[in-house]
Amino acid sequence: MAANPKRKYTLEEYFDLELSTNERFEYFDGEIFSMSGVSEQHAQIEGNGYHALRLALEGRECRVFMANMRIKVPSLPPYRYADVSATCEKPVFEKIGGVDVVTNPTLIIEVLSDSTEAYDRGDKFTHYKSIPSLKEYLLIAQHRPHITQYVKQYDGSWSYDEVNDLTGKIQLASIDCVLELSEIYRDVTFPENPSPNLREHGEQA
Repeated sequence: MAANPKRKYTLEEYFDLELSTNERFEYFDGEIFSMSGVSEQHAQIEGNGYHALRLALEGRECRVFMANMRIKVPSLPPYRYADVSATCEKPVFEKIGGVDVVTNPTLIIEVLSDSTEAYDRGDKFTHYKSIPSLKEYLLIAQHRPHITQYVKQYDGSWSYDEVNDLTGKIQLASIDCVLELSEIYRDVTFPENPSPNLREHGEQA
């Protein structure tokens, strides 16, 4: 994400920007961050995830949303963008700033990148937890087959699991389906020698 530090924006100015361009921006404390423009690798994984979910949920009354769908996050208004999201409940939308915002995703997926990983694992996930309907959160690495899965428990805590084998599968309890890592990473080429930054941090994408 790239911020414009030269000025502070009002929410009204942010909404005007969202309505007047084809780009995606997120708003935080008067700053506007561009969510547009990803690597080829990121785009491939994102598309694979969306396609795999559509196929897995075919014939069921479920909805899968691409990255341009705005998501209401109560603790971080007005809304956020996720790479992929889904619900098997009837989707509920709210008008915020003149645009449709989904309020009840049960699954959110983020594809990790250098510039967003710390945010996706930390602050963004913390704020996502304020979505009452959210039951599951996936973080997908780019540099190797690796998916981190968080599942909300009955007591409100979140369990944690990892899958890091291309022959592996991941059970999505929130929407009752299974995804194969081979489909998530279809046509993705992994670097032979990760950069020192990737080796040092293990999961840094």
